[in-house]
Amino acid sequence: MPETPHIVSDVMNLTVVAVGRDAPFKEIVETMGQWRVSAMPVLEGEGRVIGVVSEADLLPKEEFRDSDPSLFEQRRRLSDVAKAGAVTAAELMSAPAITVHPDVTLAQAARIMAVRRVKRLPVVDDVGMLQGIVSRADLLKVFLRSDEDIEEEVRRTVVSYLFPGLSHAIHVNVHEGVVTLRGHIRDTSLISVAVRLVRAVEGVVDVEPHLTGESATPAGPEGAR
Repeated sequence: MPETPHIVSDVMNLTVVAVGRDAPFKEIVETMGQWRVSAMPVLEGEGRVIGVVSEADLLPKEEFRDSDPSLFEQRRRLSDVAKAGAVTAAELMSAPAITVHPDVTLAQAARIMAVRRVKRLPVVDDVGMLQGIVSRADLLKVFLRSDEDIEEEVRRTVVSYLFPGLSHAIHVNVHEGVVTLRGHIRDTSLISVAVRLVRAVEGVVDVEPHLTGESATPAGPEGAR
């Protein structure tokens, strides 16, 4: 069977730049600049994540610095107007924080980032304590696997599993993450299964199946003729 997919704990960064809920505005800006990050978790107590403060949360203070928003704009952008007057992380942060657990798969984490439109996710345990952080770049690390590693896993976990008696006749080639399968199999209905399983191997960019064989024929009067 194919191996268990990589999970967030495999790629997350354990060193996390974070601030406390009482961190003042200027300290937040300085910390972001020093560490070259665009967002940071906001922590409470011993390290429980209560929110995230980002550059987008800081910008309203500059936007409204020398102008008073109209009543219409105040109603339309209540959150931004409030943040323009905020002075601490607790007042600026977006809460609750969008987080993931360490055992979430990379595909699930990528989906959360895409749907929630965020670039990084704090990684927390079951009680919300900070464990690390995972970014878009971290999720792409699986594509740094060598072609040789991918080929070995495809042979071992897909070809040997689906075609145990024919694995020697199935040729696997990997170039720049693209897997090509060639050979003759007994049942062509397994081609789509093979493609799906190979595509699930971490680091695979695409699959090109060039497998031939006989279609499975259902038993019955017509098949007996």
